[in-house]
Amino acid sequence: MHTAETVTLARLPSGVPVQTTVHVYEPADGTDGPTLYVQAAQHGREINGTEVLRRLHGRLDRADLTGRVVAVPVADPLTFDRVSYVTPEAIDSVNSNMNRVWPGDPEGTLHERMAATLWEFASDADAIVDLHTGSPDMLTHTVYRQNDDASRDLAEAFGVDLLLAEAAGEDAEEEWTKRNFDGKLRVAATEAGIPSITPELAHNKQLVEAAIVAGVEGLLNVCRSLGILSGAVESWDGQTYRNHLGRVSADTSGLFVVREDVELGREVRPGDHLGWVYDPTRYTVLQEVEAERAGVVYSIAREATVTAGKTLVGVALPLDRDENELATDDVFGEMDDELDI
Repeated sequence: MHTAETVTLARLPSGVPVQTTVHVYEPADGTDGPTLYVQAAQHGREINGTEVLRRLHGRLDRADLTGRVVAVPVADPLTFDRVSYVTPEAIDSVNSNMNRVWPGDPEGTLHERMAATLWEFASDADAIVDLHTGSPDMLTHTVYRQNDDASRDLAEAFGVDLLLAEAAGEDAEEEWTKRNFDGKLRVAATEAGIPSITPELAHNKQLVEAAIVAGVEGLLNVCRSLGILSGAVESWDGQTYRNHLGRVSADTSGLFVVREDVELGREVRPGDHLGWVYDPTRYTVLQEVEAERAGVVYSIAREATVTAGKTLVGVALPLDRDENELATDDVFGEMDDELDI
């Protein structure tokens, strides 16, 4: 049985309501079972998850369910309408990023109120999937909280090859607090004892078929793993890496030229040359971009105009199976260092 409810998340200064639709799929006979909460487009330019939920609707609407799925295809209509990652300052000058304010505050800023409204649905779930998409050049992967076994199981059930374990709270770096990462939906959910994952389905602003198919199959697998749908889930046979630590950032502003032989999935080691940041007016090289740690390239900045601090290349660091230690195996890659621009 499927129902769809229009929910008011907040109100704009003019009194115009900010609304979205919450879909609920549940057994027609009222059988009680586990609940999965899934949402998409918390960042409005990340639209693959919205298409995933449209296609999932066709599958769940005909399925024999033994549990509930609560689905929100557009979690943040404000950013969706603007095809943006965050809202303009005029809309929420304090919390422009909705994924930094969970579980929200019903008396807080606009985004805090929106999150609090959706948290009423999410907090009743047995598991949460928050669908996102990455940059145009990024491996599809799933992020979960490091050392949280239930979330790890959920990530494995989703089924993509690359998992990124993310430290949180006291286990995280200082940057964690500076960037308000404790307000992510995934983090708030695990703090509340609800297993939660964030699949990053590659490519924002574009509907990419491979990413969408991975998302649909991933959600069906999660439903099977929870017992909402019948069927077995194949054993996961991918690799786990540590999120964030291996990012290579711009030391200065300029134009970034990535080496032609640097591509997604390539293994790198400390000192491997990845590209250059140069002065566009004087042509002088400002930074020789090099990997700082061993790992695998999972994202590459393709927007060449960069400012200091921007992530140029994301390098995921291998983790041992117990997730407490980074793997120390050397990885390969001799690269030619000539600049050709």
